[in-house]
Amino acid sequence: MAAAATRSLHSFLALLLLLAAAAAAAALSYETKSIDPGLVVMTLPEPVSGPESLAFDGRGGGPYSGVSDGRVLRWQGPLRGWTEFAYNSKHRSVALCAPDKKLVVPESLCGRPLGLQFHRQSGDLYVADAYLGLLRVAARGGLAQVVATEAAGGPFNFLNGLDVDQRTGDVYFTDSSATYRRSDYLLVVAMGDETGRLLRYERRTGRVGVLQAGLSYPNGVAVSADGTHVVVAHTALCELRRYWIRGARAGTSDTFAELPGYPDNLRADGRGGYWVALSSGVAADEAAAAPTVAVRVSRDGNVTEALDGFSFVSVSEVAQRGGALWVGSVDTPYAGQLKRRAS
Repeated sequence: MAAAATRSLHSFLALLLLLAAAAAAAALSYETKSIDPGLVVMTLPEPVSGPESLAFDGRGGGPYSGVSDGRVLRWQGPLRGWTEFAYNSKHRSVALCAPDKKLVVPESLCGRPLGLQFHRQSGDLYVADAYLGLLRVAARGGLAQVVATEAAGGPFNFLNGLDVDQRTGDVYFTDSSATYRRSDYLLVVAMGDETGRLLRYERRTGRVGVLQAGLSYPNGVAVSADGTHVVVAHTALCELRRYWIRGARAGTSDTFAELPGYPDNLRADGRGGYWVALSSGVAADEAAAAPTVAVRVSRDGNVTEALDGFSFVSVSEVAQRGGALWVGSVDTPYAGQLKRRAS
């Protein structure tokens, strides 16, 4: 009975979020393209799902992605498919988490890796696990080591987005809420929760500091091309904000872009802007049937392009690399690759 009530509440909240996203999109106009034609699907091994974030190593290998059973998998082409790259301590200490059992288990038991990114110089892969904390995997793969589980005396509760400053090796990541866990992410929006934090792990000292607290659902994060600021997706606010970390504006923040939906992860587009995945996005054209799943935001904070389609229930991340867009989703048993012309 309680489970049914919870599902009904989540369905109602999701409807409210979709209606609010539609209102936010009404005044925006930009070119929209479909992701459906030409999409190459990279299916995960059963029963895992949810390649939420995508990363490529310093040699261009990958993508690598965290999945629903708590492991990080690596794509090795259509012949070999996805193979195990990293696992956490739960996969050896908790019998139900053993990958060879091929069980669908609660993510809070075995961990749930979300944002991840390589530090190219060292080859280390950093992972924001929603339940286990900030993790690091050596270049050779294997057991993920726990780097941190708290900051400023406050334990991590819902780690989410992550990026690495390639100049310094520092890791920027978000703790989306001190009140709700990932399993109740809809409540973070619906209840107006403002207990999120933006954090930094300093590679040189090994310390984790709080850059900003009291935030409304901080989600994806990306280091700017010049390293002066990080851009954070605020899901509940349907916006991107800049948090300045160097220069005369250090310690301040401002609104960078307003979006036609609820942003998830964001990745640099190679032109000073970002690809931003949208959860509960809506079509720019009300007559269009397909929902908007991602937008491209220019270096000036303007939405210049949108992607729509039915190939994904939701899109969590869009990464541009090698003349293609790579698409991840926390809800599907596959990732996708979409080749596109230079633009």
